[in-house]
Amino acid sequence: MIGRTRSLWAWGWADKFPDDAARNGLVQLARALVPTTTPALRALPTDEPRVPDPRVAIPAALAPFTTQRPRDRAAHARGRAFPDLVAGFAGDYAGAPDLVARPRDAAEVARVLEICEAHGWAVVPFGGGTSVVGGVDAEAARGDREAVVSLDLEALSGVRELDPTSRLARIAAGTLGPRLEDELAPHGVTLRHFPQSFEFSTLGGWLATRAGGHYATGPTHIDDHCHSLELVTPRGTIATHSHPASGAGPEPVRLVLGSEGALGVITEAWLRVVPNPRWRASASIAFATFDAGVAAARALAQSGLTPANARLLDPNEAKLHRVRFDGSAVLLLGFESADHPLGAWLSRALELVRDHGGTVVTGPTEKDDAAEGERRGEAGAWRKAFFEAPYLQSALLSIGVLSDTFETACTWTAFPALHERVTAAVAAALPGAIVACRFTHVYPDGPAPYYTYVGALRDNALAQWRTVKAAASEAVHAAGGTITHHHAVGRTHLPWVRRELPALFGAALAAVKATLDPAAICNPGVLI
Repeated sequence: MIGRTRSLWAWGWADKFPDDAARNGLVQLARALVPTTTPALRALPTDEPRVPDPRVAIPAALAPFTTQRPRDRAAHARGRAFPDLVAGFAGDYAGAPDLVARPRDAAEVARVLEICEAHGWAVVPFGGGTSVVGGVDAEAARGDREAVVSLDLEALSGVRELDPTSRLARIAAGTLGPRLEDELAPHGVTLRHFPQSFEFSTLGGWLATRAGGHYATGPTHIDDHCHSLELVTPRGTIATHSHPASGAGPEPVRLVLGSEGALGVITEAWLRVVPNPRWRASASIAFATFDAGVAAARALAQSGLTPANARLLDPNEAKLHRVRFDGSAVLLLGFESADHPLGAWLSRALELVRDHGGTVVTGPTEKDDAAEGERRGEAGAWRKAFFEAPYLQSALLSIGVLSDTFETACTWTAFPALHERVTAAVAAALPGAIVACRFTHVYPDGPAPYYTYVGALRDNALAQWRTVKAAASEAVHAAGGTITHHHAVGRTHLPWVRRELPALFGAALAAVKATLDPAAICNPGVLI
C-alpha cells in the first residue's frame, strides 16, 4: 500500500478511479441498463481540498500526535454515504474537523477525551471512514460546539496476542481488514469476517457498528466473533471479562457492540478465530422466478446445513452485477470447512434447491486446497462485482447517475409483502429506475434483503436521494423490517430507529450515555 493514496471524495484508492475512457464505457453501459438515464462525463473535483481555518489551536497535551494539515482534516470530514460523495464531488469540506488526533495507545485516547471534555469539544472516533449512515460526519457532530476532534485509531493497529489453545486473538481496534488477516495467516487462522468494506474498514469500526460479514449463515456478524473488548470512556475504561459464555446478568460486551462511538472509544478486543478453510464445495443454481429462489433459500436456511454462501440474486441484481442476463434468479451456493470434505453437504443442498425448481448452471465443484484459488462462473463474476460496487457508485455519480443501496431483515412470512411494498416505493420515488434485490444473509426465521437502485440524477441530488431514502425506509418500517441489518444507525437511520426500538429502552440507553459521557462529547447525534 506504500505510495498509494485514498481518494478524498470517492470510494477507495485514488488510482483505481476509472479514467475518461473507462467512464465513457460506463456511460454506454448505463444507457443500456437504465434507458431513463442521460449519463455524460462530468469534470472531476480537484485533489487539493479547501478547508476553513481551524477554530482552535492544538492543545499542548495533544501536540505529539495531533495535526491540523488541510488534507488530513478534509479526509476526516465525512464517510462514504451518497450525500458524502455528493459533497466531496462538489469540493465541499466546510465541515472538516478542527483537529485530527492519532493516539498511539489507550492512555492517549483517554487524554483526547479528557481534553475534549474540559473544552466542551465534540470527538468523533474514526476507523476507516467507510460509514454509509453519517456515522463519522464531523459537521453534524459539531452542533453549537466550538470545535470537533476526529480521533483516528490508525496508530492502534495489529494483532497483539494469540491464544492458539482457546483460538483467541487480541487485536487493536485500528487494524484494517487486510492487515488483520495478514498477521493471522502465519498462524493458520482467520477471523472469517469479510464485509464489503473489508479493505478500508477497521476492527473497531466493525465492533462499533455491529458489522455483518460476507458469510450467509453461521457466525457472520462481528457479534459472533467478539469474545471481550476494551472501551475507553470519559469516565474511565470498561474492560469486559474474558469467558466463552456467562449467565451473570446482562452481558457488558453486548452494550458496547453497536454503540457507534456514542459511549466511548473501543481500543482493542479479543476475537474468536478459526483455522483457515481447506475444503470447499460450490455450485450456482438458476431459477425461472425469484419466488422459487426465495423458497429454495428458505429451505437451505432451515435445513441445518449452514452453507458459507447462500446468496440469492433476483434477475435485476444478476444483470446489474453481470452474473446472468437471461432473466433468471441465481443462487450462489458454497460450503467451507477446515475439518472435513463437503460433498455430502453440497449434494443434500442441491437436492433441496432442485425440489424448488432450481437448475445447476455451474458446478458442482469440490476443492481440497488451503488456498482459495480462482472462482469461476457466476460466483466469480459476483465476487468481482461485489468488491467493485462501491467504486462503481462513485464513478456513476461522476457521469450523472444516482445509485445507492439499503438493506433490512424480516421474517420469511413477511418478506413477500415487504418486497412488493419496498420495490413499489422506490420505483415511485425514482421513476424509471432499476430496483434490484439480493439476500446477503439467510436465517431459519427470515432473510436479509439488500436492495440496489439505479436511476437518473436530477439537479438537486441530495433532495432526490433523501426522497428515495425516506420512501424506502418508510416502506421497510411499515412492512415490519428492521431499518438496518448491518449498516448501523449513524445519523441517517436515527428517525426510524426511534420508532423501532422500545421507548423505555431508548431512555435507558440515554441514561447509560449520561453516566459514561456526561458532557455528551462522544460522537454527538449518533444512535442516541
